[in-house]
Amino acid sequence: MKGTVSICCFLTLLILQATAEEEEFSSTLRDRSHIDETLRLASEEKAADFAAAIQKLRKIYHTSIKPMEQAYRYNELRQHEISAYPGRTLGDSATDGEITSKPMVLFLGPWSVGKSSMINYLLGLSDSPYQLYTGAEPTTSEFTVITHGEKIRSIEGIVMAADSSRSFSPLEKFGQNFLEKLIGIEMPHKLLERVTFVDTPGIIENRKQQERGYPFNDVCQWFIDRADLIFVVFDPTKLDVGLELEMLFRQLKGRESQIRIILNKADNLATQDLMRVYGALFWSLAPLINVTEPPRVYVSSFWPYDYAPDTSRELFKREEISLLEDLNQVIENRMENKIAFIRQHAIRVRIHALLVDRYVQTFKEKMSFFSDPELVFQEIVDDPDKFYIFKSILAKTNVSKFDLPNRDAYRDFFGINPITNFKPLSAQCSYIGGCLLEKIEKAITNELPALLSSINSGKQPGLSSCEATGCGEKPKNRYRKN
Repeated sequence: MKGTVSICCFLTLLILQATAEEEEFSSTLRDRSHIDETLRLASEEKAADFAAAIQKLRKIYHTSIKPMEQAYRYNELRQHEISAYPGRTLGDSATDGEITSKPMVLFLGPWSVGKSSMINYLLGLSDSPYQLYTGAEPTTSEFTVITHGEKIRSIEGIVMAADSSRSFSPLEKFGQNFLEKLIGIEMPHKLLERVTFVDTPGIIENRKQQERGYPFNDVCQWFIDRADLIFVVFDPTKLDVGLELEMLFRQLKGRESQIRIILNKADNLATQDLMRVYGALFWSLAPLINVTEPPRVYVSSFWPYDYAPDTSRELFKREEISLLEDLNQVIENRMENKIAFIRQHAIRVRIHALLVDRYVQTFKEKMSFFSDPELVFQEIVDDPDKFYIFKSILAKTNVSKFDLPNRDAYRDFFGINPITNFKPLSAQCSYIGGCLLEKIEKAITNELPALLSSINSGKQPGLSSCEATGCGEKPKNRYRKN
């Protein structure tokens, strides 16, 4: 009996000792110097040049693009843009807040996979009073926007939506229930001077959409449309794909080049088990990501404590640095990306105006003294190909057929905006202001490429001639690594 008690005591001591060693090890903080070095947080940026470029970009938008938006009600077509124009879009009309906003990094994924811990780690907030709350249970129920500020403070969602300078005012359309689930956190941090983080509620597959009290998928789509980089985080225990996660990947269609898959908490597994989990993750995601080149997958443990013993420490460290380099590339190219997005937006506005103009001209040509206006226009909008609406745009202008919006979108568009409300493009000219079409075409072909060229060459931003700036140069591909 005494021998049994002694063995039990000995085993208990071993367990207590192992637990104490594990706690001591897990409390050892990891060296973070590579984060500052890779993201170049110690370097000083040319703030004056950046501000000058932003001012030029804002001026081009307000003088050459926004008037065309307003004249042809481009914002009324925006509800159809998800299907018509996959990829990042601006707001109904780009606000100054959107033009001047920093790159946005969005964190998505199942609950308790380490999204909030990863943000704490990148910002050095762990074990501080200001860290995002983390835990084994679902902890994040809000959309949390972490951005730069002169002092640490939290901002209610209703305040963020009311301030147009923050570029979050369009979120009001999702209702008060959502605004109660939106929170902003401002803090003085070097990284937040260059980027904004958005933490999202974890996906819980056994929860119905209506239980959230707001349109969760629509809100996710709003942030997806504006994100420059999207981290979809998994851990080895949550690789199953349910309806909510499947819906999320449908919303990410067309954004594969901006998605980065993160297999977090990788140091919890032995190397052989990690290889199996990596394969299982690809097997689960393969039906959801239908592209030739799959998104980049990072395998590491993104939290502030040291890696578990007997794991692939060097591999995890290299994977972490690679992810930081990806993030740094988005930060360094933010001005080029912003110019390219505004130019892409201007091209869409121009195509929309050309199509509306063609509808207006066709309607006037088919109308006679005895015609019924409603029947005439209904015939045109039901079968635009019969009247060569879209083909005429491709034939007469420098427009790609892949940039044309959905034909069905205009049936709803003209249902809200009667065709008699619009003037033809030839009538949108004034002696002082010039013609709207000429101004937006000049912005697309000359002014925005010139501004982009001045940024890439390191010159002071300006709107000089084509010979001086090489305005025929195409915008830099933000998705291709240098």
